Amino acid sequence: MTAHSPTQQTDLWRPGATLAALRARAETLRAIRAYFDAAGVLEVETPLLARFSVTDPAIAAVAVPQAGTDSGAARATWFLQTSPEYAMKRLLAAGSGSIYQISKAFRCGESGRRHALEFTLLEWYRLGFDQQALMDDVANLLAHLTGTRNAIRRSYRTMFRDGTGIDPVHASDAELRAAVQRLVPGWDPDALYDRAIWLDLIFSHALAPTLGHDGPEFIFDYPLAQAALARRSPDDADCAARFELFVGGMEIANGYHELTDAAEQRARFAADNARRRQLGLPERDADPRLLAALDYGLPDCAGVALGIDRLLLLLQGRQRLEEVIAFAGERA
Repeated sequence: MTAHSPTQQTDLWRPGATLAALRARAETLRAIRAYFDAAGVLEVETPLLARFSVTDPAIAAVAVPQAGTDSGAARATWFLQTSPEYAMKRLLAAGSGSIYQISKAFRCGESGRRHALEFTLLEWYRLGFDQQALMDDVANLLAHLTGTRNAIRRSYRTMFRDGTGIDPVHASDAELRAAVQRLVPGWDPDALYDRAIWLDLIFSHALAPTLGHDGPEFIFDYPLAQAALARRSPDDADCAARFELFVGGMEIANGYHELTDAAEQRARFAADNARRRQLGLPERDADPRLLAALDYGLPDCAGVALGIDRLLLLLQGRQRLEEVIAFAGERA
């Protein structure tokens, strides 16, 4: 372990964000709560530490060994939550109505100007909304916070065709392979022979940085391979009713018209673990409490997670998460 010099250790007690930035953060949180209060959306809290985590191969949860709470039971690994999604859906199934939460979330391997191991999410669910209605809601929240309403919307397929000249759904393996070689220098597509990974590489490295520079931009109807917990799109059978919001080349929010079919969700969790095995990652137990809630009946709803810290970068005109978080990274 590398020790800090006395000078570095002395400096690390100080917050990374200025007091002005922290006051602006508090004002933004108050404005968010005012927006949802006016809309009659209930604020809730769910656990940060839970027995189960996500199966998604692209997300690495923080494991907490020996964290069992039952003295009479065998102690097992628990997980810091990567988002409050699963617990919030259990509340929805129990009859909570539309809900929101401002919560800490944790993900391993996330670092850099716009990433942190610990970060703050705003997550909310609206009963009776589809992805288009929820995009309206996100745009209205941004207007409430910024006064601007100039959001753009493009389908994933349109955006992908505009940026690469190929259709992401119907392109052949050879076309996608060539696109990775052309657009993502340094990556060997043969080492990652997986269409979903190829699409993600092209999107994250070549396309996402170009989005949202003329105002907030919604990209919707993602390929089914990237559906996560979204249902199939009613407008495109090859796609899922999922959207992301980009501003200045940075993803701010990720939303779904939520999947309510428990059998389909079980199949997706199993497919996630199959991909984990293929990629040499540890398998994760599917959360039986979420699945039980889906069996009981999740109401028709749409939900979205919005990164508070990234939003604050935009609102305050700053560049690094450390500038809007009191104690990030080594200061924690």
